[in-house]
Amino acid sequence: MATNKKLAVYGAGAMGTVLGALLSKTGQDVTLISRNQAHINGLKEFGAKIVCSAIGKEWTIPVNAITPDEMQDKYDVIFLMTKQRENKKIVEFLLPYLTENGIICTTQNGFPERSVAEVLGKERTYGAVLTWGATFLGGGGTELTSDPSAMRMQIGGYENDNSKTDELVEILSPVGKEVGSENFVKRTDNLAGVRWSKLALNSAFSGLSVVTGLTFGEIAKKRKSLNLVIDILQETLAVANASGVKLEPMQGKDMQKLLGGGKVSAKLKGFIILPFAIKKHKKLVSGMLKDLQKGKKCEIDYINGVVVEVGKEFGVKTPRSQKVVEIAHGIENGLYEISYRNVDFFNE
Repeated sequence: MATNKKLAVYGAGAMGTVLGALLSKTGQDVTLISRNQAHINGLKEFGAKIVCSAIGKEWTIPVNAITPDEMQDKYDVIFLMTKQRENKKIVEFLLPYLTENGIICTTQNGFPERSVAEVLGKERTYGAVLTWGATFLGGGGTELTSDPSAMRMQIGGYENDNSKTDELVEILSPVGKEVGSENFVKRTDNLAGVRWSKLALNSAFSGLSVVTGLTFGEIAKKRKSLNLVIDILQETLAVANASGVKLEPMQGKDMQKLLGGGKVSAKLKGFIILPFAIKKHKKLVSGMLKDLQKGKKCEIDYINGVVVEVGKEFGVKTPRSQKVVEIAHGIENGLYEISYRNVDFFNE
């Protein structure tokens, strides 16, 4: 059975701690791995403490946790949940810790499978698109900012025969029962389409969370920022269409139908539907915002930056996404502050 596989979550930060802890709660053999010694110490001593602010619930789950220099075993599946700037280096490090037929399933944002496959090969590279949010607390703790019933994962192979996808679904399905999400994990044969749909949401809500410092719910409540959300979604969908990608529904919403039609009708539908669609994730803030608040570089080039670059390749203009990238880098370099007032720069 797939549930007898040896699993690892490499990059047990906010999201990785949630996934690793919930997999542990289902009784599977999973190891959480992080370079953060204090966090690993907390996980070892107290277990993983997941505080769900969306519904006011807490879990404390015993887990097996180690640092990379403590790794000895070989794993059948490694869920890669680090930042993707060092993917090549990380995958090279992980190779000796994979079984002969072991796979890496990257849950990173953007399009991380290519960099994984360059080292591991396409046949052993899988991707998962996650639609929930978490905030790192440290010391073994993490805050789940999405309603557990709205947690979703879509999984597929990267330009391969998908031979391991059903196995991954079997591994992850018990997590859905733990959190009360009937549709927690779903197989996809169109990973690129799922990636682009998630990228549209990330570019809009995560990008603007970085720029404004607001939660997703706050962004959806304010007219100026919601107007920008719709513009960025439309830009991203236009780029995806130009590149020949068939978009998949996200959170049960068909983005093409939602934002299709004339510009005025799309705006009207967006203003009505999006605040409700984001309701179960209203407390979510971008992980990139957390990075900037800690004085770190963020991954904006892998989110809105991808939209801009692919847009240039196919001749699609993306001024809103380009402005998000400009402001995010400006914040990194001390030229802008994180503030809602930044939305006014989009009209310049």
